[in-house]
Amino acid sequence: MQRGRRRIAAVLSAVVTSLLLALSFSAPPAHAATRDPVVLVHGISSSASSWDDWVANFRADGYTAAELDAWSYSWSQSNVTTARQLATEIQNVLARTGASKVDLVVHSMGALSSRYYLKNLGGTAYVDDFVSVAGTNHGTSTASLCAWLYTSCAEMQPGSSFLTALNSGDETPGSVTYASYWSNCDEAINPDSSALLSGATNVGVGCVSHTDTNNDPGIYEQVHAFVQ
Repeated sequence: MQRGRRRIAAVLSAVVTSLLLALSFSAPPAHAATRDPVVLVHGISSSASSWDDWVANFRADGYTAAELDAWSYSWSQSNVTTARQLATEIQNVLARTGASKVDLVVHSMGALSSRYYLKNLGGTAYVDDFVSVAGTNHGTSTASLCAWLYTSCAEMQPGSSFLTALNSGDETPGSVTYASYWSNCDEAINPDSSALLSGATNVGVGCVSHTDTNNDPGIYEQVHAFVQ
């Protein structure tokens, strides 16, 4: 009789142990994600490598490689085409990380495709914070230098049909939190005020060259604080 009881106790112990193990494997992670992954979009005549300094800064501030996506695209094509590709890229990032939204940090012409995505392709549902760094939000007269060669550059000319449609109505749609960082001596954006967005937190960063705005450590600190 006693031997039978010991056998039953052993079986029950094994069952309990199996249940505990199953629960431990199916339990959610102890530390759920507390921040959005960051997608970084470069500008014209550039590439993902233009973000190398800021990627390193984000990593130093605790972001993992999976949480950072410096995205490359063909910058000569229409910003509409780029926006559609960006929509796919962001869905890939969300699927990979399990996040529900991303923070979108863009430089120069990267602001145009990104804002098109937000306004016309349902992007406001998947973006938490939008940061424009030296964004050509209302065009620039320097685009005339390449407008004859590249579709994207023609769209960047002040008064283009693309910009007229993009900036009609609400420039900062949805529940996204918007910020625009701009320099008062930006040699690529004329006038400098083109970088400002109605409805955004517009931040003057002083005299910083256009190509330095997205690797400047001081601007990075402000951007990092904003997306937090």
